[in-house]
Amino acid sequence: MQTNHTIKLLGLAGLLLCPLLAQAEILAMLNYESKPGQTPRREGIAIIDVDPESKNFSKILTDIPLPTDLVAHHLFYNKDASKAYLTALGSNPLQVMDMKKYPYRLQTVAVPDCQVGEDIVFSEDQKNWYLTCMGSSNVIVGDAQTDKSLKVISAPESHGDSPFISYPHGIGLQDEIDRLIVTSTVRPADLGAPGETVSVIEASTGNVLSTHKLSDKASPSGVAPVEAVFLPGAKPAMAYINTMFGGTVWTGTWDNTDKTFKFQQVFDFNPLKQGVPLEIYFNHNHDRMYITTANPGYLNIFDIRQPKQPKLLKAIPTAGGAHHVVFSPDEHYAFVQNSFLNLPQMDDGSISVVDLVKLEKKTDINTLKHQGFNPNSIVMLPEWHHDAAH
Repeated sequence: MQTNHTIKLLGLAGLLLCPLLAQAEILAMLNYESKPGQTPRREGIAIIDVDPESKNFSKILTDIPLPTDLVAHHLFYNKDASKAYLTALGSNPLQVMDMKKYPYRLQTVAVPDCQVGEDIVFSEDQKNWYLTCMGSSNVIVGDAQTDKSLKVISAPESHGDSPFISYPHGIGLQDEIDRLIVTSTVRPADLGAPGETVSVIEASTGNVLSTHKLSDKASPSGVAPVEAVFLPGAKPAMAYINTMFGGTVWTGTWDNTDKTFKFQQVFDFNPLKQGVPLEIYFNHNHDRMYITTANPGYLNIFDIRQPKQPKLLKAIPTAGGAHHVVFSPDEHYAFVQNSFLNLPQMDDGSISVVDLVKLEKKTDINTLKHQGFNPNSIVMLPEWHHDAAH
């Protein structure tokens, strides 16, 4: 009798659980803008259910309007995902949103020395953030608790051996060695004057220590290093850097003896007919690396068990403008946002759902695309967020 009673209770529990499972969801947050030529122009932040098993799959659950002159660019979380930061190419280069208070509301962060806000990184102790400003060729250091600007890091533009920061975009921080790596990318007004270097900065002082060319071609090579991301847990410290126009991947490996980085090229997308490599991500175990290429649009999966010798496992077509990526908590799916600066052939506007078990694209989310919008960035809501590298 006791056994039958237990079975009945388990059966009842299963029935009660079924509706909850049926309502499973994975919520992502995307900032979007109108496609070129669409009037009236519109910008916003959409929260979309991206779980392909959910009954609300691809539906917009929340839509937050943004000023139409903001040109919202990238979304970033601080270390505990209690705040989301939105960088912008137009007015007000930095916004912050308290993720513990709903409905979400954006507040402007005063960064008067910044034009064209790009990427932002946070110190592990959650004391500081570092914002690259491509339009003003500097890096702003801010207090991560009060969001007050503390310092401006800049250096005279020059060539040769003198350190300089020119059109900074990507930024990586490694707290243990007190170093930032900042990329010199392109002039934001027209994507001209592409750089070819990365600058190494002492994070605690803001001193620009050295500049390193990431090309074997004669200068100016115009390779435009774009993203610099440190591999979590790497010993010695090591960063991966993409060259946007060069189509290559480089590593910067820390030499503890002379306290400098050694840079080398480790992969070339050009033989694969892939162009404009952009974002860099890692899995939980940090033995897989994911790199998007925007033209024609791929998610590239690398085995990095030997970090200095990344091995391409699969290049999965997504759509033009493959850019930012987020992952389901179990890493079964990757969600690729396909749009890069509204540029021709790189402005598809979809979100590709990639099955990382089968290594193939499962489907696309065209919700924003069909309304005439392009998503510019994607992050998971804090409940589903996990990303130790950004």
